[in-house]
Amino acid sequence: MRKRIVLFFSSVLALQGYAQPRTVLTARDYEQAQRFMGANTEQFIDRSGVRPNWLPDERFWYRILTATGSEFVLVDPTKGTRTAPFDHQKLAVALSEAMSRTYDAAKLPFQSFTYTPDRQSVLFQAGGKSWLYNPQRNQLMTDTTSSAVSGSAGRRSMREGDFNEVPSPDRKWGAYIKDYNLWVRNLQTGDRLQLTTDGVKDFGYATDNAGWRSSDRAVLAWSPDSKKIATFKQDQREVSDMYLVTTNVGKPTLKQWKYPLPGDKVIPTIQRVIINLEGPKVITLQIPADPHRATLSDDISSSGTFDDVNWTQDGATLAFVSTSRDHKQEKVRLADAATGAVREVFEETVATQFESGWGAINWRYLAGTNEFIWFSERDDWGHLYLYDALTGRVKNQITKGNWLVTRLLRVDEKKRMLYFMAVGRQEANPYFGQLCQVGFDGKQFAVLTPEPGNHQVTFSPSGNYMVDTYSAPDVPPVSVVRTLAGKLITTLEKADISRLTATGWRPPTPIRVKAHDGKTDLYGLMYTPSQLDPTKKYPVVDYIYPGPQGGSVGNWSFSTARKDNQALAELGFIVVEIEGTSNPLRSKSFHDMSYGNMAENTLPDQIGGIRQLASQYTYLDTNRVGIWGHSGGGFATATAMFRYPDFFKVGISESGNHDNRNYEDDWGERYNGLASAVDYEAQANQNYAKNLKGKLMLAHGMMDNNVPPSNTLLVVEALQKANKDFDLVLFPNSAHGFGSYSNYMARRRWDYFVKHLQGAEPPREFLIVTTPDPRNLIR
Repeated sequence: MRKRIVLFFSSVLALQGYAQPRTVLTARDYEQAQRFMGANTEQFIDRSGVRPNWLPDERFWYRILTATGSEFVLVDPTKGTRTAPFDHQKLAVALSEAMSRTYDAAKLPFQSFTYTPDRQSVLFQAGGKSWLYNPQRNQLMTDTTSSAVSGSAGRRSMREGDFNEVPSPDRKWGAYIKDYNLWVRNLQTGDRLQLTTDGVKDFGYATDNAGWRSSDRAVLAWSPDSKKIATFKQDQREVSDMYLVTTNVGKPTLKQWKYPLPGDKVIPTIQRVIINLEGPKVITLQIPADPHRATLSDDISSSGTFDDVNWTQDGATLAFVSTSRDHKQEKVRLADAATGAVREVFEETVATQFESGWGAINWRYLAGTNEFIWFSERDDWGHLYLYDALTGRVKNQITKGNWLVTRLLRVDEKKRMLYFMAVGRQEANPYFGQLCQVGFDGKQFAVLTPEPGNHQVTFSPSGNYMVDTYSAPDVPPVSVVRTLAGKLITTLEKADISRLTATGWRPPTPIRVKAHDGKTDLYGLMYTPSQLDPTKKYPVVDYIYPGPQGGSVGNWSFSTARKDNQALAELGFIVVEIEGTSNPLRSKSFHDMSYGNMAENTLPDQIGGIRQLASQYTYLDTNRVGIWGHSGGGFATATAMFRYPDFFKVGISESGNHDNRNYEDDWGERYNGLASAVDYEAQANQNYAKNLKGKLMLAHGMMDNNVPPSNTLLVVEALQKANKDFDLVLFPNSAHGFGSYSNYMARRRWDYFVKHLQGAEPPREFLIVTTPDPRNLIR
């Protein structure tokens, strides 16, 4: 009997211990986290970054935010001067008198201006009027001649304007789509001319409506002489449809559009044409229709224009590249603009998928010398090659080494020099970019922006000068102006983060771990609470975006906030981002590690990396690891919870493409391979839902035209069939990113990790509030 009593009380105590009230987080704790959201931190950084507005004479102006407001700066690189374009105080006084209200010199009621043709006055808008100010005379007057005047008449004109027109180089014509055909409007007279007549629904000209991309703007490339247009007639008549329905009172509205899937027999194709405005005359290029593909991306208009086409200066020849459906074959071609005859120059075939760069298409046709600059990863690194356009043979490799070219920015044919961004040349971090130069022959290589960090450059109109801003995740930006040769002219700005650090903010910690192969270095960032107690154990949250077209960190420049990582850390977590294998901007073999098995999702790298960090930073608790991600990160999160359920205890999967047979064809077929050659079924998350052990939240917008919500609903159904508990958040009328409900999703995310990973109780229905930067408010 005594033994039974002891056992009874032991059980009661155990139950009482389990049922004891957990730690409670208060609204004040959430307010502390809220302070570290991006919109709330950016207003505490001063003199950060320079966005130059170049003038024809090589000068430029920019607006910079200060602790008290903002100021305008005028720079003349030829003289090395940095001055004010006008006296801010005098203008403030003049405006105050003219508008019968008080203005502060550091809070002028406009953010941009233009110069008059004589450069004597500046033109800006304030208080619903357009103003002219002459700094030399300190004279302010209203401008009644400017087309920028707002008011009811101005708004009416804007509504009637043609926002989707693509202007010609000489600014005389605007090309646009009407009733599936291509038209042009004379921008001087307003007269309109129909260029094509046989366009019909789903078989129209210059359309950009394949997959999730949708735009009414014409996809085309004007010839430099403004007499011809290169475009296409897109055939998607037999392409399968996608459907979404709205949520509203009464009958829902059906949204239906062309959205091919991997394995579909028919995908959109483009029949390339050249349209001569004289006549007009439509010349069809003498080749079969191409797949709706490009060398840089899934689409043919990633840059906002017609990708992979180069006109010669005289408009006589069009150079272009045709990409195969699986992105494995690239054909370089030259077309006669008068006849449509096409000559095959050369082609490149790869085993996995071809890319022409990152952020820019890195090939050029040089008509003057009958050469091509070509980008290839054939030696396992992304480099430039010089081709003979007559023979189609390689003349020489231009760049070489264990690093890669990301963006070819400028080609000087006269001096035979190239200017490009490259990564992989800094030992501290291979993702840091720098501007480099090299001759066509591979000689005269030089790094033009040598300072450590990630560089971003903007060239002057002539290309003789540039603004260079460089920084690192834990180093604030510095902006300088240089000559094209890299010579430093003057320092423009050094960011001041003293007001930011006074709030308790501190930058993330750069981290380096080994990949799952035990050899390859991986890089990332770690976020810790501002009041970190290294003697305690903190649960870990892994933010993941496996790509393979991007990565978890994304931009490696300085930022006051990356998503809500630091905000989440403030609630008592260690948040990590690890750039795993199969992400870009490393070697070709690195990028291809999971080709054909996208379900790997860099997860072995994530697990190994977190364990390595825990051995270095003992306050990481690897028994409490959560994971979350959006889109591709949502796919990876569910995979982590289903395939590694003993390591990942809590997951939040947002807008995931859980079965890539239900996601658009061009993405999966590019990064994973054709459905006929790859087992997409084996990678689908719903097939592993039965393995769930931890806590999983799924979220999706029901009007998501990028990743259709059926992707998440497949996982929902599988979990229900497996009798698994899970949580589901649906946004009935939201698209891929949740829009105005983003803060709601962030709060639900915080609550979920606090409750299930930390074992605490969150405050009920906390409202996340972000405040706009007061320095950018126009009063």
